[in-house]
Amino acid sequence: MTARTRHQRQGWQQRVAALGGVLALLCVVAPVAWADNEGLSKKELVAKIIKLQQPVIEGVAQNLVEQPAAQLLQQAGLALQARVPADKRDEVGKGIQADVKKYLDEAAPPAKERAMRLAPSTVGVVLEEKFSEEELRQLIAILESPVNRRLQELGGDMQRALSEKLITESRPEVEPKVRVLQQNLAKRLGADAPATSPAAKPVKPGGAVK
Repeated sequence: MTARTRHQRQGWQQRVAALGGVLALLCVVAPVAWADNEGLSKKELVAKIIKLQQPVIEGVAQNLVEQPAAQLLQQAGLALQARVPADKRDEVGKGIQADVKKYLDEAAPPAKERAMRLAPSTVGVVLEEKFSEEELRQLIAILESPVNRRLQELGGDMQRALSEKLITESRPEVEPKVRVLQQNLAKRLGADAPATSPAAKPVKPGGAVK
């Protein structure tokens, strides 16, 4: 057996051992979580799941608030290059960033609070209708497992890493098309820029305004 083969075999054995450890941990955690939730009613189980999913629900609200700001930032960036003298761009750009931050600081907290308030009558209704009590207990056991919590903690880092790379590699291709679109809209409207402001629309969690 060559050294390379031994190394590959050892790596495979380590991965198998790690997977076995994860499964063993889940086998320990699941019964404990199940016992803790055994006496809860269906509505109480749903309420607990909503609480466990609070970061995800608040993320939907955050993205809803961020989307129009991201669209406006994109338009402002193009206008900055086209209309503002080079020696003034840094100052104006910092002012724009400050305005966007103020908007997010003011708009995001109430949006998150509203999302959590609406969750029982939206997300909760779906959970209660589509899942049995047994399935809800199984779901809670999964959500409360240390492995899942670790995954959720790393979710933001993974999404940011992907978003930053995607933006960097997509910008050279996308920005010229955006400029052409804006120019075409401006011609149709007889104006220097599109007359309408971007409307907020629901998007998948993960987007962020830098």
